[in-house]
Amino acid sequence: MYFLLFADVLSTGVCYGLLGDDLPPPEEVIALYNSKNIPSMRLYNPNQGALQALNGSGIQLIVGVPNEQLQSFATDQNVVVEWVQTNVISHYPAVNFRYIAVGNEVIPGDLAPFVLPAMANLQGALIVAGLENQIKVSTAVAVGVLGVSYPPSSGEFSSASLPFLAQISQFLSATGAPLLVNTYPYFAYAGDPTNIPLDYALFTASGPVVADGPFQYQNLFDAMVDAIYSALEKLGENTIVVVVSESGWPSAGGVGATVENAATYNSNLLKHVGQGTPKRPAAIEAYLFAMFNEGQKQAGIERNWGLFYPNKIHPSDVVAVETDVIKKKQKLKPLPAVEGKLKH
Repeated sequence: MYFLLFADVLSTGVCYGLLGDDLPPPEEVIALYNSKNIPSMRLYNPNQGALQALNGSGIQLIVGVPNEQLQSFATDQNVVVEWVQTNVISHYPAVNFRYIAVGNEVIPGDLAPFVLPAMANLQGALIVAGLENQIKVSTAVAVGVLGVSYPPSSGEFSSASLPFLAQISQFLSATGAPLLVNTYPYFAYAGDPTNIPLDYALFTASGPVVADGPFQYQNLFDAMVDAIYSALEKLGENTIVVVVSESGWPSAGGVGATVENAATYNSNLLKHVGQGTPKRPAAIEAYLFAMFNEGQKQAGIERNWGLFYPNKIHPSDVVAVETDVIKKKQKLKPLPAVEGKLKH
C-alpha cells in the first residue's frame, strides 16, 4: 500500500493542471486537496471555476499569467490592471494568493524580453491595490537556463538566459520575491541513464555521489537546486530564495517511468525538502507535478505525471497523499515586505 506523506512539509504543494477533458470539477479537486491535507497549489492560469472553489479553502496559491499574455502585459498597463481586478482583487482575501508566476519556461526564447516588463507592470498594479507585501511577483524557469550545472558550485546561467535573468534577479531581490524553478531530475536521468545513476535521481543512493568542495551530494535534486543558487551568487544575488515550482516523476511512457519509480521519487522528495540542500540547509518550498494525469497532453510521459488518475484514484490503485498531522506542524515563513525602490 502506497502513501505519499505531506507531514512536516507544509511548504510543499501540488500543481493543478487542467489539460484534460475528464478531470473532476474544481469543487471536487479542492475537496481532494483538503481531504489529503495538501496545503498549497500551483494553478497555471486564473481559471475562474478553480478560483471560486478555492474560496475559503485556506490553500496557498501560485497563480500563473499564461505565456500568451506576456506581450500584452508588458506593453499595456490597462490589461494588467483589469487582470488583477478580475483574477486577484475580486477573490482576495478569500483566496490565499502567495505568488503570481509571470510566464512559464519562456527564458530563453522569443517571449523572454516581455517577462521583466510584464512583472514590473504587475508589481505596479499590486502596489496600487496595496497587495505588494502579500503577493509576490516572479517567473518560472527551467533548470535549462543554466549553461553550466556541474559541479553545482560552478553553476552559471547560459549566455542566452543571462541578459534576462540578471535583470530579473535584481527585481526579485528588490521586491523580496523568490525565483521559481521547475526542477526535474527525471529528465537528466532519462537523457543519460548510462552516466546518471537511477538511485542518485530517486534519492535512494546509499552515500554521496558527487563531491564539490565542502559539499557532498547524495541526490541530483540538491545538485540542481544548488547550481541555480551558484548562478544567482555569480550575479551578486545572495538573498534570493529558490522555490521549486515543479518537480516529479512520470509513472509511464518513458525511460524509467514506472509507478514504482514515481512513488519512490515523490515520497522521497517530500521527506527530503525539509532538510534543504548542502549549500542552503533550510526547508525548500516545493510543488509536486502534478495532481492528475492530463489526457489532452502529448502522448507518452507528458500524460503520466499525476498523483491521481482523473477518477481520483492513484496509479497504484490507492490514495497517494495522506496525513493527519499537517497544519499542526511548521508554517510558511511570512513574505518579506518591500523596502526601498526597485533596482533598474
